[in-house]
Amino acid sequence: MSKIEWTEATWNPIAGCSVVSPGCTNCYAMRQAHRLASNPATPHYAGTTQMSRGGPVWTGKIGVAPDKVLTAPLRRRKPTTYFVNSMSDLFHEAVPDEVIDRVFAVMALRPQHRFQILTKRPDRMRGYVSSLHAMAVTEGRVEKAAEDMTEAMGYDGGGASSRVFEAVHDGLRNVWLGVSIEDQRRADELIPHLLATPAAVRFVSAEPLLGPVDLKLWLRPITIKRSGVIGPPRLFSPALDWVIAGGESGPGARPMHPDWARTIRDQCSAAGVPFFFKQWGAWKPTRVAIPSDLVDARRALILSPDGRQSSGLMPYPPDAWVVENIGKRTAGRTLDGRIWSEVPA
Repeated sequence: MSKIEWTEATWNPIAGCSVVSPGCTNCYAMRQAHRLASNPATPHYAGTTQMSRGGPVWTGKIGVAPDKVLTAPLRRRKPTTYFVNSMSDLFHEAVPDEVIDRVFAVMALRPQHRFQILTKRPDRMRGYVSSLHAMAVTEGRVEKAAEDMTEAMGYDGGGASSRVFEAVHDGLRNVWLGVSIEDQRRADELIPHLLATPAAVRFVSAEPLLGPVDLKLWLRPITIKRSGVIGPPRLFSPALDWVIAGGESGPGARPMHPDWARTIRDQCSAAGVPFFFKQWGAWKPTRVAIPSDLVDARRALILSPDGRQSSGLMPYPPDAWVVENIGKRTAGRTLDGRIWSEVPA
């Protein structure tokens, strides 16, 4: 089972990644992967990190887990929500297509489970998933992967290929695709690729949230009126189905201004899109700063809405907040007196 609030379990058929944006700087998975690399039970983590002055850092090497890990969801009958690759990115450039084929085969073979995939490389995800739908299961590769896996497990693999074919042509309704963003730049770069990707559910994880983000453009379908034609307008673009937001935790965590989370929540509420507030992270806003404030920089900061930080020695706007480093567990996940745990139906 998983401690990640918006899922039930994690499934990691691959390990390893690369730092590609500011949100990756303090990635928890780098620290965990470095510990797992020395464990004889998880040899596929070896070489995925290297030690730096700031701690473990991804090397870009990808390790593929043993078959018993890859096929784990096939052995679980109870319907379960899986976060796929919490320790990697399925669409990392070093992950072979053949490995992705096997992951999708497992997901297609277990429609009772829900699989949530997050990536920072939605351009590759868009190309792969689009070809999956357009080419009748990528010319049989995923079907073949399904047959090989079920036969290796001692099952009758004869029906696996047809089940995968049907699942893909039905839209892989149990597979949710998402992008991980941390600021407006990443939102602008990644979300358009996500919305152009065939998916049952498209979602955004704005964590760690490092600045204000405006999602209004992508929270409502864009429609155009068909001139001179009687009937409903034609759908022009899909919209996001779910938004997760949260602050950063762990060593070196950066604070989140409460207005950043509130703005996303309010945008989602206005558009009728489910909103999930995951956590404040290590830093929790405690009160609005006043002009005479001077805080102990070892435990607290004055955070402006534009992300500027001070200890009270610099001018700050009236909507700056005092944020205190009290740890994730103490900070909790209550936003304006409420736990926000909305999930798409």
